[in-house]
Amino acid sequence: MPEYTSKCLKNGVVFKRAVFNHILDATSPSVHPDQKVDLVINCAGLMASKLGGVEDKTVVPARGQIVIVRNEAGKMLDVSGTDDGDGEACYVMTRAAGGGTILGGSYQLGNWDSQADPNLAVRIMKRAVKMCPQLTDGKEIEHLDIIRHSVGLRPVRANGARIEKERIGDTWVVHNYGAGGAGYQSSYGCAQAAVNLAEEALATRAKL
Repeated sequence: MPEYTSKCLKNGVVFKRAVFNHILDATSPSVHPDQKVDLVINCAGLMASKLGGVEDKTVVPARGQIVIVRNEAGKMLDVSGTDDGDGEACYVMTRAAGGGTILGGSYQLGNWDSQADPNLAVRIMKRAVKMCPQLTDGKEIEHLDIIRHSVGLRPVRANGARIEKERIGDTWVVHNYGAGGAGYQSSYGCAQAAVNLAEEALATRAKL
């Protein structure tokens, strides 16, 4: 039985946080004691590969590691491919509103490690400073003012994002996952496509 916490907002909308082993756990009477669930929207991301009822084995992590620094680059740079081998990249991206500069990066398919690799961090910083000496006024990486190191696991799906509806048991499920590193850019379009499918599914149910 899933355990959950809930929060009711002033407008009556209730948010519940829970851990599920199966997609249909979201319809459990223990989670919704007074209501029947007609539809579930699955945005499980990387865990779509392990969630019962979905278990999409074509979804794998693409591990990305970055270093965020206070130094200013004055421009955005991106070079595909590096001399440090496959799975590594070089880019410098200025964050909005004085949020520093992102130095990247990596694209390591199948790597689940969520901890920053210090050796990779050094390579990232060296590549960035070489490509953009303005970061440190031509000095070495010791002159980078580091805010933090970050690691993200992009949910990459072999055949691209999955946005489709499916009947699982007696419940309609709309899937929306697997956008990989393009989740931010494609979020509005993917969300609208998922909403359209949800409306189709609910309209079909209303006719039954």
